[in-house]
Amino acid sequence: MITARDWEDARVLWDFQRMGHEPRACSVGVGLGSHDLGVADVTAELYRRGLVPLVVFTGATSPTTRARMPRGEAVHYRERAVELGVPEDAILVEPRARNTGENIRFSRDLLAERGTPVDSVLLVSKPYEERRAYATARKLWPEAEFVCASAPLDLPAYAESVGDPRLVLDMLVGAVQRLLLYPARGFMIELPVPLPVTTAYERLRERGFVGRLVATPAPGTS
Repeated sequence: MITARDWEDARVLWDFQRMGHEPRACSVGVGLGSHDLGVADVTAELYRRGLVPLVVFTGATSPTTRARMPRGEAVHYRERAVELGVPEDAILVEPRARNTGENIRFSRDLLAERGTPVDSVLLVSKPYEERRAYATARKLWPEAEFVCASAPLDLPAYAESVGDPRLVLDMLVGAVQRLLLYPARGFMIELPVPLPVTTAYERLRERGFVGRLVATPAPGTS
């Protein structure tokens, strides 16, 4: 059962993850693969608004996407964007990435191989992973400037659209954990995490929203 207190804490994490960037013209749009086809919708809308001349969709499959996106996240995103009016020749597909770091690195490398100059990226993700995606991109693609974008939904509307509120809360907790752990592992830059966010995060962990946590070393081990 998800309590009113759980929802209040989840909203704190949700609001923190949103970067608050205003979309603007960039060299390329990069849509990060996931279970959320809305990422493709947002990326297509940014293209139609003339903010990017080229789109990269990146992502293979994961346990949460294998059934609904059997051809791979990036491929399904591409198909959706074409349905929404994005020309096929304006879309590149990167089909191998299995985590956010690979999404960034493989997209960067694909564009470099094509000789596409990139100094700015519209980075499109799920709403609750904007900050995580930004921190990862800043670490792995330091020469580019990043502007984050996602579906303009509040937490209740987003949870309803996904159809699995517990998954959304698990993902929110997992995204904050990575912001706390991954800078020391070299996976992302360090961004401040305010005390109200860590308090809400710990409370949700104690309540059992742990389905998306990564393993941490035992004390005294590396």
